[in-house]
Amino acid sequence: MRIGKIKLEPGAVLAPMAGVTDGAFRLLCREAGCALTVSEMISAKGLLYKNKKTEKMLAISQGERPCALQLFGRSPGDLARAAKIAEAAGADLIDFNMGCPVHKVVANGEGSALMKEPQLAYKILAAMVSAVSIPVTVKIRSGWDEENRNAAEIARLAEAAGVAAITVHGRTREQFYSGRADWGIIAQVKAAVKVPVIGNGDVDSWEAGLRLLKESKCDGVMVGRAAEGDPWLFAQIKAALTGEAVPLPPTIDERLLMATRHLDLLIETKGEQTAVSQMRRHMAAYLRGQPRAAAYRARFQNMESREDFLALRAEYLAAVRNFFEQERELFTKSIIDANVSSSEQT
Repeated sequence: MRIGKIKLEPGAVLAPMAGVTDGAFRLLCREAGCALTVSEMISAKGLLYKNKKTEKMLAISQGERPCALQLFGRSPGDLARAAKIAEAAGADLIDFNMGCPVHKVVANGEGSALMKEPQLAYKILAAMVSAVSIPVTVKIRSGWDEENRNAAEIARLAEAAGVAAITVHGRTREQFYSGRADWGIIAQVKAAVKVPVIGNGDVDSWEAGLRLLKESKCDGVMVGRAAEGDPWLFAQIKAALTGEAVPLPPTIDERLLMATRHLDLLIETKGEQTAVSQMRRHMAAYLRGQPRAAAYRARFQNMESREDFLALRAEYLAAVRNFFEQERELFTKSIIDANVSSSEQT
C-alpha cells in the first residue's frame, strides 16, 4: 500500500490510542512487523500554546518510522499551523482525528463530533493538506449514530480536500467501542473513493485481519486494542499477508521479556516513576488470558519501582511453572487411571 509518496511494507497499521501509543509502544510494534505507527492524538491548541507536555508527544525515534503524528481540533487555521509544527518535528505523515468518542473531546466539537459537520471537516483537511508537503490522512467513524452513518460522504469530501488515505472505524460515536464493527461501512467507503482505505474495528487476530480485507476490499487493516500487550499480532498479520508461516503465540517467558523491555523504554523517555505508573495498565494487557493472571494483575497494580516489577516477574514465573507442573501431573494421572480402568474391564 502506498500513502502519497510513502510505500508501506505488508502488515497492519497501529491505531492511535491515548495513553498507549507513545514512542515506547510504537517502537515495539514496529519491530514486530507493524507497517505504520500512529501517535496518541495531539492537541493542535496545545502545540500552538507551546504546552511542554504536548510538545513532548511529537518525539519520534528512527526505529519506529514510518510514523504519523495525529492531531485533533476544530479550527482550520489552528490545525494548518499545528500541521506545520508536526512536519517540522519529523512526522512522516499527519493524521487528523475525527474518530475519538470521548465526551470531553466531542463536547468541544472535536474528534467524532466533526462527523456531524462535513463542510467544516472539509475546510480543516484542505487547510492541513495545503500547509504541509507530507501526506495528510484522516481517521473517521461510520457516523455519529445509527441514523447518521455518513462515512462515505465524509470520505468523498476528504478525498476532494486532498487527503492521501482514509481510515474507517466501523462503529458510530454512540457505540464507542461496544457491539460489533460494521465492516460493510468500510466497504462502502472503499467503493466511494480512490485513495487507500484502511479498515479498523474488531481486528483481534490475523484471521480477522484477512477477513476484513476480503469482505471490505479495503487496502489495509488497523489494529487497536487487540495490540495492547500483544505486539506479536503484527508479526502474525504480516506473515499471513506475505504467505509465510504464521508465528505461534508467545510463551509466558517471551511475554514477560517484552514487558520488561517495554518498561525500560518507558523509563528511558519518562523516568522511573511515570514509567512504572503507566506500566501498570500495560501489565494487565500482557497477562491477559494467562494462568494465575487475576491475582498477579492486582499485585502489578501496586508496584512502585522497576525493582518491584522484577521481583513480581520472578514470582509470577515461578507460580506459572508450578501451575503447569500441577496440570501435567493431573493429566498424567488421568491417563494412568484411564489405562487401569480399561485393563480391569478386560
